[in-house]
Amino acid sequence: MKRRTARENAFIALFEASFAANSIEEIITLSREQGEYAVDAYGEALLINFCAHTAEVDGLIREKLKDWTFERLPRVAAALLRLAVTEMLFNGSDDMDSIVINETVELAKKYGGDGDYQFINGILGVISRQEHGASPKPEAGGKEA
Repeated sequence: MKRRTARENAFIALFEASFAANSIEEIITLSREQGEYAVDAYGEALLINFCAHTAEVDGLIREKLKDWTFERLPRVAAALLRLAVTEMLFNGSDDMDSIVINETVELAKKYGGDGDYQFINGILGVISRQEHGASPKPEAGGKEA
């Protein structure tokens, strides 16, 4: 499975977890049994790392929200931000940030509301520069936070 697909399937699982009483492990198992949007080993590692570092990931996102609260974020945006930050900090190397940000922006365009992708691009760009000193190119039309 391509990483792009693995990220999308992990996002769908995390989004589902925001509604369900099932644990992330149960959601992963169900996704594999049903076949559609099956979470592979890479997606599972993302989800497990998020569960292990939820407070740190959420805290880093909260710091960048300025006039927003985490609770006001749409569930799609929150799930995408959480997975991207987890991947940038715990699953990849520093030089992967631009790929993670780009693919997260594409998922936001597909699943999020109008303008969510710009917001997500800005937040992730700020976090990437803060954590890795990286300078990923902003998405065309994207705004920095």
